[in-house]
Amino acid sequence: MLYKGAASSTDFKETDSMRGYFAIGAEGLSKPMNFGNLVRSAHAFGASFFFTINAEKPFHKAKSDTSKSHVRLPYYTWSGIDEMQLPRGCQLVGIELTDDAIDLPSFGHPMLAAYVLGPERGSLSPELLELCDHVIRIPTAFCVNVATAGAIVMYDRVRALGRFAERPVGAGGPQAVLAEHVHGRPVFRGNGFNRPDSASSGS
Repeated sequence: MLYKGAASSTDFKETDSMRGYFAIGAEGLSKPMNFGNLVRSAHAFGASFFFTINAEKPFHKAKSDTSKSHVRLPYYTWSGIDEMQLPRGCQLVGIELTDDAIDLPSFGHPMLAAYVLGPERGSLSPELLELCDHVIRIPTAFCVNVATAGAIVMYDRVRALGRFAERPVGAGGPQAVLAEHVHGRPVFRGNGFNRPDSASSGS
């Protein structure tokens, strides 16, 4: 059973350019090179942690992980689905070619998400698919490498939730510079005590 436990505010990092957090992992992973490439991409895109479920062998580090993510990114190894623990509020997103999967370009990424891929020569198990809050697919003519698929999904998340200048209708770069983010004043709900507009209301 998937248990979503509580997480403190210091458990996961939040970047300046993107709210929330995400994790990525794989079920039944067997190849060290794929592990290294996927965890390296996760590190590069700002993942908060990485995980494997029922991996064929224990992974600690791989030659393809040139960023040494194993000493910079929390890594959880779960021997089965029943050992999985995700923070409360974190939505599990399966990446799989199913008939009812949502096309990635049309998917709204959850603010708090854990993405999970299937094994190199197989699919996500029915048990894990049943636990997923969402299932998405990458619109390709045929399956791509597990590490490549993970990188595509992470890029799409960063592009969708990050702060970037809008793309122009035509070819080329943006026409306007992205404005600097400005934090608004705090808004208090209730009886009006300490509300931003309370000072201006006269008796």
